[in-house]
Amino acid sequence: MTRIIADISVSLDGFVAGPDPGPHSGLGSGGEALHTWAFSDDPDDRRVLREATARSGAVVLGRRLFDLVDGPNGWDDTTGYGAREVGKPAFIVVTTSPPESVRLTDLDWTFVTTGLPDAIATARRRAAAASSDSGKELDVVLMGGGATVGSALDTGLVDGLTLHLAPAVLGGGTPLFTGGTRRTLVQRSVTSTSTATHLTYDVL
Repeated sequence: MTRIIADISVSLDGFVAGPDPGPHSGLGSGGEALHTWAFSDDPDDRRVLREATARSGAVVLGRRLFDLVDGPNGWDDTTGYGAREVGKPAFIVVTTSPPESVRLTDLDWTFVTTGLPDAIATARRRAAAASSDSGKELDVVLMGGGATVGSALDTGLVDGLTLHLAPAVLGGGTPLFTGGTRRTLVQRSVTSTSTATHLTYDVL
């Protein structure tokens, strides 16, 4: 069965973006340190990225994150989701209203206006279809932002959690956890590199 995996980079003090994020600095002040691992040539970092993107049958993200990645300083051929690794999965955006236009028209965008559970249900159907086409089991990946991942965890929509713990203390910004429902995690793997500690958990 398709699993729902939350996958996000976080600082040692628990932030997924630094202070003062904006259209020209989506990760905020110092936040670029969170994703150093994704551009690393370390073989373990490359493997973690390759395995994560290869399992992505569909990807869920919030509207604020969509506006950043689709904005003028957002994704391109070298920095998009798994750009150096795999083909392009379906992207499901949780929003109150679809955007008037989309810059990244070569990607498969679906905008869901009826809430996160419906967005995840849509992504699950897309991932199941991709699994059938590819002949291998693919997952739904929640890539962020922090509020989207936190809400999914709080409401019991997540089966697995992958954290890329960056060796950075941002001192403020957008927190990943802000309280909410207590969850029990079972640690499944730890991979340490010079740029991150990659942690995977089952969420009970």
